[in-house]
Amino acid sequence: MKRLAHVLLGLLLVSGLTLAAFVALNWAPDRPLDELKARWAPPPSQFVDVGGMSVHLRDQGRRDDPEPILLLHGTSASLHTWEGWVKELAPRRRVISVDLPGFGLTGPFADGDYHVEHYTAFLLALLDHLRMNRVVLVGNSFGGQLAWRFALAHPERSARLVLVDAAGYPRNAESVPIGFRLAGIPALAPLMSRLLPRSMIESSVRNVYGDPDKVDDELVERYYQLTLREGNRQALRQRFAQAPSGELHERIGELQLPTLIIWGARDRLIPPDNAERFAADIEGSQLVLFDDLGHVPQEEDAQRTVAVLVAFLLR
Repeated sequence: MKRLAHVLLGLLLVSGLTLAAFVALNWAPDRPLDELKARWAPPPSQFVDVGGMSVHLRDQGRRDDPEPILLLHGTSASLHTWEGWVKELAPRRRVISVDLPGFGLTGPFADGDYHVEHYTAFLLALLDHLRMNRVVLVGNSFGGQLAWRFALAHPERSARLVLVDAAGYPRNAESVPIGFRLAGIPALAPLMSRLLPRSMIESSVRNVYGDPDKVDDELVERYYQLTLREGNRQALRQRFAQAPSGELHERIGELQLPTLIIWGARDRLIPPDNAERFAADIEGSQLVLFDDLGHVPQEEDAQRTVAVLVAFLLR
C-alpha cells in the first residue's frame, strides 16, 4: 500500500512539474501596442482616428486614383498579408491596406460588437475619413465576407469586388487550424488569455498553406506577436461567438458589380466548392483557381496571384 502511495505521489509530482514547465515555456500575456509598433508598424504605416478608434493602415500609391483598392485581411491576419500585392499595385494605383478591428495593431472594438454589420459601418466610416467615394473591394477569408457584405449594403461606394478564398456560405471546412478550434471553446478563455504556445501558431499557419514548407520563422513570428496585441485574443473569442455561419448567403446573387474570384485549390478551411458557388451566384464573375495554393494565396504566392488581379483591373 505504501509503495502504491509513493508511486501515485511520484506521478503527481512529475505531472505537476510537467504542467509547470509547460506554463513557464508558453506564458504569454498581452503585449501593449507601443511594444509592437517598432517592428510591425514602420513607415508607411500610420494610425488614424476612425470613430474614436486608432486604426493601423497603410495608404500608398497614386493620390489621383478615382477608384482606390481597399485590401481586407482574414481572421487573425493583418495588413502585412498583402505586402506582395501592394508592392506590385502601388506604382500604378492607390492602395489601402488596414488592420481590421480585433486584429493586427488596430486593437479591439471598444463595445465588443463583432457582427459583420458593425464591421460594415466601420468600413463606411473609414472610407469617409480617407475621402474615398468608390473603391475596389478586395478581401481574403473573413475580409472577403466583409467585402461582399459591404458591396450589398453600399453598392454606390463599391466599384469592383475581388474575393480571395472568401467566407460567406455555411461552413464546410475539411480542416480547421487548432488556434481557431481552441478560441471557440469558452471554457478555455481564462487559460488562452495568458498562454500561447508558439508551436500552436506555427501549426495553424501551416494548416492554411497549400505548401506548408513555405512557412518560415519570420512568418510565424509575425502571426504570433500580433496575436499577443492587447485585446486581440479576447476579440477573436467574441467574434467567433457572434459569427453565424452562412449569414445572408442567399443574397449573394444580388451582387451586380464586376467580380473576380481567386481561390487556392488546396484550401481546407474554405474548400474550393465555395468558389464555385460564388461564381454560380454572381452573374458575370470570373473564377481563377490555383491548384497548388491554400487559404491565403495572396501571401503564399503574391506574384502569380496579383497578376490575375492586375489583368482584371484592366478589363
